[in-house]
Amino acid sequence: MSVVSLLDRPTYGFGQVDSILGLKPGTAERWIDGYERRGKHYPPVIRESSTGNEIATWGEFVETRMLAEYRTTGVPILRMRPAIEVLRDRLETRYPLASARMWLGTDGRDLVLQVQEEVDLEGELAIVLLRTKHEMIPGALTPIRWSDRAKSFRDSLEWTSVAEGVQVPELVRPMSGNDGVVIDPLRGFGDPVIRGRNVPTSVIAELVRAGDTPEMVAELYELTAGEVTSAIRYELSLTRAAS
Repeated sequence: MSVVSLLDRPTYGFGQVDSILGLKPGTAERWIDGYERRGKHYPPVIRESSTGNEIATWGEFVETRMLAEYRTTGVPILRMRPAIEVLRDRLETRYPLASARMWLGTDGRDLVLQVQEEVDLEGELAIVLLRTKHEMIPGALTPIRWSDRAKSFRDSLEWTSVAEGVQVPELVRPMSGNDGVVIDPLRGFGDPVIRGRNVPTSVIAELVRAGDTPEMVAELYELTAGEVTSAIRYELSLTRAAS
């Protein structure tokens, strides 16, 4: 499988995306494929247009992971659509928010700033920010920095090695600040697992709920205490999001 087609790989139903990312039910569908309310159609944020396809590709999942960083802003995510449309055109890719040029390229932040200014994307939805005089680092080459939300997403990605001239995200950490849990679309049916061990976090959480101690689970799967804790933290975050 080429790295390019990895982004196009059908991976999750919308409900699975909501569950994995701790989104409220129906959120992934609205963001990826749009929705109708009171007779009015609201276009998708991620797809160019609504298709009715209820399966998200890996690229769409990665982009939804990025938008999930902005879920608590209080500002409708739909307002990001114009910026994504322009980025899709400028980056010449179906998945601009999963683009190596955007996140790894030398001109990525400059391009995003230009697009933000063109479509008036600012405030809580900003992807890049201009550093203040107090934030400027001596010798820094650019006054542009990623916003905290964008940086959190960027740090959650692990990229393929350069092949066929491109890189794409091959691993995603679904929970910010929890490096022990990763998602690999080619392993474990795409379920969140312990990094390097392929033990689903849901299995660990189920054993703990059934009465096993974290120490027992760690011994059973030959995990460290920290790995078990990472899994439990992630699963608890999903429970809180669903409540």
